[in-house]
Amino acid sequence: MKRNPRKLGWTKAYRKAAGKEMTVDSTLQFAQRRNVPVRYDRTLWEKTMQAMTRIQEIRQKRERAHYKRRMAGKRARELAVDKKLVETHSHLLPRMRGSERRRLLEQGVDPEQVDQMEETLPTEKAKVHGKEKQRQRLRVDGGVEFVGENNNGMDMDSD
Repeated sequence: MKRNPRKLGWTKAYRKAAGKEMTVDSTLQFAQRRNVPVRYDRTLWEKTMQAMTRIQEIRQKRERAHYKRRMAGKRARELAVDKKLVETHSHLLPRMRGSERRRLLEQGVDPEQVDQMEETLPTEKAKVHGKEKQRQRLRVDGGVEFVGENNNGMDMDSD
């Protein structure tokens, strides 16, 4: 519309002409110099490329350091969570692990003693949806043996 920018109140030229802004504001000079083409200089171009690669290296180094700080202690936190999970759900674990049983047998312990040791381990009565859990043992002959108490409090040792 061919208007003079010094007469439009929202322009930088108006604010400068009216004395509303500092005349030595560096942003005005930057805005003026931004679009001025720079003459090609090989050394300037090489320095710019070196600076860009160095900035990339610094950025990667900072990202790695940030990641290490963030992950510090993660293993200890995971172990604490795992220990708590085992403590709260110990009723789901087998009473004696197969590897422990195998180790005892390899040491020369009698299989009958291993069975007795497994039976003497403390057992917890676990509640599952308000009912007491019934443990089952599969026998070699294919039968099922119930070990524990039923809901009435009576011992169950049947096939």
